[in-house]
Amino acid sequence: MSQAVKLRQLKKTYANGTEALKGIDLDVESGDFFALLGPNGAGKSTAIGIFSSLVRKTSGRVEVFGHDLDREPQEVKRHIGLVPQDFNFNQWEPVEEIVINQAGYYGIPRRQAYGKAKRVLKELDLWGKRRAQARSLSGGMKRRLMIARALVHEPPLMILDEPTAGVDIEIRRSMWAFMQQLNADGTTIILTTHYLEEAEQLCRRIAIIDHGRIVDDTTIKALLAKLEKETYVLDLLEPVTRVPELGDFTVRLIDSRTLEVDISHREAL
Repeated sequence: MSQAVKLRQLKKTYANGTEALKGIDLDVESGDFFALLGPNGAGKSTAIGIFSSLVRKTSGRVEVFGHDLDREPQEVKRHIGLVPQDFNFNQWEPVEEIVINQAGYYGIPRRQAYGKAKRVLKELDLWGKRRAQARSLSGGMKRRLMIARALVHEPPLMILDEPTAGVDIEIRRSMWAFMQQLNADGTTIILTTHYLEEAEQLCRRIAIIDHGRIVDDTTIKALLAKLEKETYVLDLLEPVTRVPELGDFTVRLIDSRTLEVDISHREAL
């Protein structure tokens, strides 16, 4: 299987002396659904910022589908669709214009771009909102618009930076389903997250980054086997106002419809 991404001794030191990346090596196979897991400030966003050409590396080598970032930066950009964590489109622009204009940045003629925009907006249930200003969309629709914009030039690699941060459970589920189908259709996906349950639900392989270093790079199955306990997220049909008693299990009330339960490998729920 060919490699979608290859990082070798990738380093990033900012002007204030902060070492965000301390020589990481990483391989992502073509067609994989890969998680980059770590706490806030671990270096996840810096890493994807570098190989999506938004952050300048200090040293190291980056290849995307065999194209070297230093020698072929335009080819690298053409192969990547990036969905950042924060909304970064013009809120006053119509939805379809945001997607059509994005296609233009990749040299796609406007007539052809319209057809591509129509396809991705329909896939993401946004076609009915195509003439609405982006600012009028709900939070979930804005997330889908970000994905549509990233997909319009049909990149073989999608990078999603904390795509479900701050969204409710229904939006999260619908985004998970869409990403799983996108990957099943052949798109390589890299997901950054600090939620292990999200990586477990979606991904086959995972790298854990902490303080700018890769501390583990393995399959999801192998990683879970190492853990002394797992945390299950329970989505409730009816709201609750207090933490229910579940024997000796540790239970946390996240919100009125969400519980977390810690289960050790020696126990059963």
